[in-house]
Amino acid sequence: MKRILLIEDDLSLINGLSFAIKKQGYMLDVARTSYEADTIWADRKYNLIILDVSLPDGSGFDICKKIRQTSKVPIMFLTAADEETDIIMGLDIGGDDYITKPFKLAIIMSRINALLRRSDNFNQQNTELHSNDIMIQLLKGEVYKNKEQLELTASEYKILCLFMENPDQVLSPEQILNRLWDCDENYINNNSLTVYIRRLRKKVEDDPGNPKRIVTVRGMGYKWNTVR
Repeated sequence: MKRILLIEDDLSLINGLSFAIKKQGYMLDVARTSYEADTIWADRKYNLIILDVSLPDGSGFDICKKIRQTSKVPIMFLTAADEETDIIMGLDIGGDDYITKPFKLAIIMSRINALLRRSDNFNQQNTELHSNDIMIQLLKGEVYKNKEQLELTASEYKILCLFMENPDQVLSPEQILNRLWDCDENYINNNSLTVYIRRLRKKVEDDPGNPKRIVTVRGMGYKWNTVR
């Protein structure tokens, strides 16, 4: 059974959505503050997050950014913040849908169902990457080396995904930096990339001083080497 997390502090809205969502056969958990959302999110796996922007103790934008560091779960913003800049920000930081209040409940349910269907289709396609004893679970945003989970930053995770999506191909620094430009870094350049690569090697290589997975191709860039 699919499980949805609703992060909202408006009781009347919570009651209306809860009835409609449960009537569709979905399980629902509710968080009314950012703190509650952090606690609940850490304990369970969800198929969809429905998120308000304005919460009593923080911003839904911050929650979205935090979730996107570790998960590809669909996120729907449901909020009264209807300025164009708010909508653009919500989608740019990883939201899959952005709906402004007031709204019709039937339309909300249709869009919830659509997001869950797209998520199912994605799940049936490429949900894991495997290479050189490294596995990435894309939907969960989790990385394992020899079945032991690695703790990666958002930037390290994006670089590793890029490498493993393009095995044995030389990637220029520009190609790698393009993948990083949508992170929360203020400025990323070649020097920063060198630091990221060094940190990533410490986590994925058996001998970081003599890398076998992430190899440097002098004058060209880096390559994920599948031949060991």
